[in-house]
Amino acid sequence: MPWMWLAGAIVLEVLATTSLKLSEGFTRLVPSIIVALGYIGAFYALAQALDRGMPLGVAYGTWAAIGIALVAIIGTVAFGESLTWVQIGGIALVLAGVMALELGGQH
Repeated sequence: MPWMWLAGAIVLEVLATTSLKLSEGFTRLVPSIIVALGYIGAFYALAQALDRGMPLGVAYGTWAAIGIALVAIIGTVAFGESLTWVQIGGIALVLAGVMALELGGQH
């Protein structure tokens, strides 16, 4: 069950971060509201995952790493931003680090 909460936190954080770009410096009302509600919801869902026994390092690392990867992909696909091979490699290293956190904690 904590993984479902974490997945929700990731989705909400990615939605909020994408809306941050669309808010144009908080000058557009609807995306600005989505930013605020998305981040509030993301932190609530993250707190629920932690409350249900997920280790802090695993939860935060997974949340951040998957969020970074998804936002980078969305930036490239939806906003035409560039993503170099070095950046892709960096994202892969972040994801590998999170996997190491998770696997290192298993007995």
